[in-house]
Amino acid sequence: MSEPERGGRRRRGRGGRGEQPVVPRAEFGSYYGRPVIKPPSWAAPDIAGYFFLGGLAGAGSVLAAGAHLTGRTTTARALKVSSLAAVSLSAAALIHDLGRPGRFANMLRVFKPTSPMSMGSWLLGAYGPAAGAAAASAVSGRLPRLGGAATGAAGLLGPVVATYTAVLAADTAVPAWHGAHRELPYLFAASATAAAAGMALVTGPVRENAPARCAAGLAALADTAAERAAARRLGLVAETWEDGRAGTPLRAARFLTAGGALGAVLLGGRRVPAAASGLALLAGSACTRFGVFAAGVASAADPKYTVVPQRERAGAA
Repeated sequence: MSEPERGGRRRRGRGGRGEQPVVPRAEFGSYYGRPVIKPPSWAAPDIAGYFFLGGLAGAGSVLAAGAHLTGRTTTARALKVSSLAAVSLSAAALIHDLGRPGRFANMLRVFKPTSPMSMGSWLLGAYGPAAGAAAASAVSGRLPRLGGAATGAAGLLGPVVATYTAVLAADTAVPAWHGAHRELPYLFAASATAAAAGMALVTGPVRENAPARCAAGLAALADTAAERAAARRLGLVAETWEDGRAGTPLRAARFLTAGGALGAVLLGGRRVPAAASGLALLAGSACTRFGVFAAGVASAADPKYTVVPQRERAGAA
C-alpha cells in the first residue's frame, strides 16, 4: 500500500489518472450544532426598521435643507415633517428592541467616541430636536430664523444619521456586515438618498421635484455600485446576500430602486408617475435594509461564513 493510501488521504485513480482525493469535503460545524459566533439578537422589524427610518430621516433633512435654500417651500415643509416622523418612529423602534425606555437614556450617560452605539445615541439626541424645531417652524410659520437654523443643523447631521447604522452593524463580528465594512456606509447612504428622493416625489408638487428626480437617478447608480463592490469584497459570504431570506428582499430592492429611479427621471414631470416612482424608491430602500439585516443573521448562523474567510486571510498572511 502506498503512503498516501495508508494516510487515508489520496489514492491513484483508475487507469493511472493522477491522485484522487478520498477524504470527503469538509463540513463546517461547531459543538452541539451551535454557531461559531452569536447571531444578532435584534428583532428584524425593530432594527431593520430602525435602519430604514433613520436613513429616510437623515437624507430627508439634507434634501429639505436644499429645498429650503432654493425656495421650494412645499417640498421643504413636507420633507421636514417626514424626517421628524421617521426619526421619531426610528427611536421608538430602537427603544422597543431595547425593552425599556430607560436603557436608551442610560446610553447618554457615557460619551465614548470609539463606540458606534454611544455616538449613535448622542447623534439621535442632537438630531431629533433639530428636526423637530425645523418641522414645527415650517408647519406653524413661526420663528422662521430659528426654523432656518434648525433646518441647517438637521441637514448637517443628516448624512451621519443616514449612515451611522452601517458603521454600527459593521462594527460587529457578523460576517455579512463586518466583511463589507468599507462599502456598507456607501450602500446605506445611497439607499437613504433614494428613500428621501422618493418621499419628495410623493409629497412635493411636480414643479418642485427636479432635484429629487436627479437625486433618485444618482442614488440608484450609487446603490448598484456599492452593492456590487460589497459582493466582491465578501467573496463566499456574498451567498448570504443572494440566497435564503435575504435574497428575495434584495432582489426586490434592485428592481424597485432601478424602476423607481427610471420612472422618476423619465416620467417624474407628471403627478401620478412621480408618486408611483417615489413609492417604488421608498419600498426599494426598505427592502435593502431588511435584506442586509437578514443576510447578517444568516451569515452568523452558518459556521462556514466565519471559518472559511478566516482561513483564507490566514493563508494570505
